[in-house]
Amino acid sequence: MRQVRRLRRRLDGLTRGAQGKSLDGVLEAQVDKVYAVARELDELSARAAVLEAVGRRSIQRVGLVRFNPFEDTGGNQSFALALTDSGGNGFVLSSLHSRTGTRVYAKSIAAGRSDAALSAEETEALRLAMAAPAASAGGPSARDRTAGAV
Repeated sequence: MRQVRRLRRRLDGLTRGAQGKSLDGVLEAQVDKVYAVARELDELSARAAVLEAVGRRSIQRVGLVRFNPFEDTGGNQSFALALTDSGGNGFVLSSLHSRTGTRVYAKSIAAGRSDAALSAEETEALRLAMAAPAASAGGPSARDRTAGAV
């Protein structure tokens, strides 16, 4: 009889907080929770894979060169800006500022190379961008990796 009482107390201790459920009911509820957590983990893994794929195609590398292309203007108002993803795909945006106006040019970049001729400033901006590490969790931001040259 003592053993039965001790066993009953241990069983009550195991099912405490289960609102009168049997040990089978408590175990079944725990198994259901484990399966729910496994399903949620699968969903989160799928979402993480999608985010990784999108992240590889987002702008991660930035190179900026400011310069003065004309003698009669000052302040290094002109610039070459290279923006690429982790694979070196993106574009170089150049702005030439003069007293009479500003002209903007864009050249595409594939795998770190341009099919169009690049100016010295555009080449330097692309070099800076490609030298920058691709963004990672907790890594430097694009602003931190942006370099300026005169």
